[in-house]
Amino acid sequence: MTSNIHNLTRTTDDVVIVGGGLAGLFCALKLAPRPVTLISAAPLGQGASSAWAQGGIATAVAEGDSPEAHAADTIAVGGGIVDEAVALGIAREAAPRIHDLLAYGVPFDRDLEGRLAVGREAAHSARRIVHVRGDGAGAAIIAALSEAVRRTPSIRLIEGFVAEALLTEDGAVTGIQLREAGNFAAKPVMIASRAVVLATGGIGHLYAVTTNPAEANGSGLAIAARAGAVIADPEFVQFHPTAIMVGRDPAPLATEALRGEGATLINGQGERFMAALHPLAELAPRDIVARGVFAEIAGGRGAFLDAREALGARFADKFPTVHASCIAAGIDPATQAIPIAPAVHYHMGGIAVDARGRSSIDGLWAGGEVSSTGAHGANRLASNSLLEAVVYAARIADDIAGHAIPAPARLPDRLVTPGGGAPDAASVKQLRTMMSTHVGVIRERDGLADAVRSVAALEHTATSIAVRNMATAALLVSASAWSRRESRGAHFRSDHPAEVPALAQRTMTTLAGAREVADSLTELSTPRIAQSMIA
Repeated sequence: MTSNIHNLTRTTDDVVIVGGGLAGLFCALKLAPRPVTLISAAPLGQGASSAWAQGGIATAVAEGDSPEAHAADTIAVGGGIVDEAVALGIAREAAPRIHDLLAYGVPFDRDLEGRLAVGREAAHSARRIVHVRGDGAGAAIIAALSEAVRRTPSIRLIEGFVAEALLTEDGAVTGIQLREAGNFAAKPVMIASRAVVLATGGIGHLYAVTTNPAEANGSGLAIAARAGAVIADPEFVQFHPTAIMVGRDPAPLATEALRGEGATLINGQGERFMAALHPLAELAPRDIVARGVFAEIAGGRGAFLDAREALGARFADKFPTVHASCIAAGIDPATQAIPIAPAVHYHMGGIAVDARGRSSIDGLWAGGEVSSTGAHGANRLASNSLLEAVVYAARIADDIAGHAIPAPARLPDRLVTPGGGAPDAASVKQLRTMMSTHVGVIRERDGLADAVRSVAALEHTATSIAVRNMATAALLVSASAWSRRESRGAHFRSDHPAEVPALAQRTMTTLAGAREVADSLTELSTPRIAQSMIA
């Protein structure tokens, strides 16, 4: 049911879930009939990256496949830092979570014999991706779960509010501070809760070109970091190699499944270029394909996705979402190659959580893209993100269900972040441009240092809490990217192009560690690596 937020402030003993994407919705449903307050920045079903996911969910349900093989593929593309136990655990829980989604009404595609139909995507050794109408899995899942949430009496739904600060006392969560989305003159409100689940999504809108909705601006990462949470692997940002470049923000996505069906990547001269870069050509891991596409664009040759021969007239029926995006831009993908470029698509980093989804702050859980479980390492395997979201949402619900939640503490008399005001458009544009230019597909020392100094200054001077949170998240990403002096997975340094075996470990840092890097770059002529950044 939908509730007025002012009826819930200061006294709720509910579990508070922030985020209306897959992880937030699934966790709320799994907690029923326990009372839950679900906070969604956008109307339910909108504003979540999950709803835009085209690829589907990876699950080893086909004959001859296995969770062990799925985990092995995940580990193989993760740059040597995947937590192998986590990857195997998620793969083994895939089938039960798919059955949960079916029970909630998700209409996964089936073959002629009624079995789940499975497709193949890059770096998977088997056909194991379950879809909905080819490229509509995310939208169908979110629609089904949103309907289930609305008819669940134990879930109190608050739409149109964003979280701008966590409330803590003695290292434990006591509540959350919210503000009406888009109404920067509105007074913030506080909700008391000793159990908060952050499921706020990723960081795509820290960059100028992204496939993510505007709500994916790093706010959840920032408020957790400001409260002292440990942040894992923030330097690892995955760029989808085939965003459709038709002047839209966010950029529409041409799903990887197109290449799984035989579409090729060509430059403006009609030449395929991936075969020379990797044995798997177009089905190479995403970081390699993204750099290949980036190089063609940087070289002035342009880059295009060509499905004319592989799909032709079947394109509209098999991939209706991509087809609609192309037609709206005046491109007929059955007869024309689609202009593409790499775009920020997924953040492997996030709030560090354990196998139950617990963060380093008592009473704070995190799930979905805002978290970092260790499953993805330095480079996410295609279609593992929705799987991770449902697996960890279920684990978080189980953990909370068996967890004694203390009564809410007294909320502070003063706001944690009294500063409001509309975001300065020029500052936001500068930040997004800086991140794309210097913390993008290809990175190097001097550009990263410029980015660190720039976003650290903005974090210090921003009068808008929304801009300050964006700058905080950007600082975590750029400082960790500066500190990791090697190339690994999605993190590529042109000045350090090789992997360094001694650095084959996850990053664990805090906002204090990122600020230490920024201070060193500002104050010292010879910057130093903060030891707290690589652990």
